[in-house]
Amino acid sequence: MAHTIHVDVVSAEEEIFSGEAEFVALPGEAGELGIYPRHTPLITRIKPGAVRIKVPGQAHEEFVFVAGGLLEVQPDAVTVLADTAIRGADLDEAKAAEAKRLAEEALVNRDSKIDHAAAQAELAAAVAQLAAIQKLRQKR
Repeated sequence: MAHTIHVDVVSAEEEIFSGEAEFVALPGEAGELGIYPRHTPLITRIKPGAVRIKVPGQAHEEFVFVAGGLLEVQPDAVTVLADTAIRGADLDEAKAAEAKRLAEEALVNRDSKIDHAAAQAELAAAVAQLAAIQKLRQKR
């Protein structure tokens, strides 16, 4: 049997994934992270993007979009505590494109009372979600 690591992906609203995996990849603060069983312990912030989980005996990877939060890695467990987490199957391209358009509009409109840092964060999350949707399409 292949070596596995337990993976939990949770958001503030719900548990998105819990189970064994052969491999996990996700966007860390310093770049893309690849995690195998018995990985060195670490804690880091995560950036908006795709979490890919290789489940043993399954041909396709589990796919979760995350935006913000923390990653904790222990030799036998990976925990993703995401501000926002959406299952790959639940991603909505039209909604993400509209969020991107609204964030871009808010950044251009200097008269608005919107917090520009918040608008930039929303724009980054929307762009990352659209990129994740494209990546998911290519895998199918």
